[in-house]
Amino acid sequence: MSVWIRRLLPIIIILGLVTFLMIIIIANAPQPEEKQQVTPLPLVEVREIKSDNITLELKSYGVVQPRHQTQLVAEVRGRIVELNPNFIAGGSVKQGQILARIEPADYQADLMQAEAGLAQAQAALEEEIARGKVAEKEWKGVVDGVAPELGLRKPQLAQQQALLRSAQADLARAKRNLERTIIRAPFDGLIKSRDVDLGQFVSTGTNMGELLGTDIAEVRLPLSVQQFQFIDNPDTPTAKVELLQTTAIDPQQWNAKLVRSEQVIDAQSRMIYLVAELKDPYNLSQDADRTPLKFGSFVNAKIEGRTLKDIIRLPSHSVRDGKVMMIDADNKVQHRDVQVVHRDLDSVYVRGDIHRGERISLTALNSYQGGSEVRIMGEPSQIQPSGGAMTAEVDTNE
Repeated sequence: MSVWIRRLLPIIIILGLVTFLMIIIIANAPQPEEKQQVTPLPLVEVREIKSDNITLELKSYGVVQPRHQTQLVAEVRGRIVELNPNFIAGGSVKQGQILARIEPADYQADLMQAEAGLAQAQAALEEEIARGKVAEKEWKGVVDGVAPELGLRKPQLAQQQALLRSAQADLARAKRNLERTIIRAPFDGLIKSRDVDLGQFVSTGTNMGELLGTDIAEVRLPLSVQQFQFIDNPDTPTAKVELLQTTAIDPQQWNAKLVRSEQVIDAQSRMIYLVAELKDPYNLSQDADRTPLKFGSFVNAKIEGRTLKDIIRLPSHSVRDGKVMMIDADNKVQHRDVQVVHRDLDSVYVRGDIHRGERISLTALNSYQGGSEVRIMGEPSQIQPSGGAMTAEVDTNE
């Protein structure tokens, strides 16, 4: 036993010294710095409230149509012997311009016959007048007193007067039929289509083509009943309208105005239609330096609405369920109720318990309750330590 003890004793001593040194090193080692746990505050974008008198802008859309549009119809029958080169789809014509002629020979003969009939009726009437005068003289030379109407040939005179009026009517009809062999443009316009050709025989009522008036264009603009209440003089509106069309090169714009309301709510769409008017859409007068607005074009419209007082305009996403999130002077959240007056695609117009100069959050923080603290974009960041004092740091990322 004494031998083993002598052999193990140096090892035990060395292990004891090592253990003692390790204890001293661990006891004298520097302790890590204790840091407070911090909670980052949410970063929000705010805007200062500015109430103002705002003129609403109501958005709509529609298709450009001519105010005047007519079918050219043959009023007499015959063969087409002449066509104007402009009487073709896309052709531009002026009021009174001859578009086509129907062979007039038969109608010229009818006119000559009517003129002859009128001359004959006039001669017969004059003859009957002379006979009546002779009869009156003869009657007075034979018998004293009042002569009977038959004796004075008054019934025969009335008959000849009726025949003269009939002959005059026949002549007027013959003249009209001869004039109707010439098809004229009833107004300045654009030929949409031509349905006849040279040498074709047409009957009364045959459709010869379609003409679109180029003096005035109209656009039917649908509005909801809610939008309609923001139109001044809704029964006789005169508000300005901006028509917009997006093209591959540049967006085009035309200035029009409202001229009437159709005053009937559509049973299917539940919309009411306003009509905007644009003069000289094809710019044929050359008075305005603008791009022509072609019939059939689809356009977006911005309609000038009523001016509302003390209205606040906000981005549409900042109002949820009739509430907005306000940020007070201590950067804490407050939820306020507002009255939504109007909405469009981009904005919402409200009134309520919010005042000029206050700040509204444009960042959605639905999960934050009233009184929660936030950090304002563009201001020094405020970080709230857990269980400690407030520390301020400069946000170098802003």
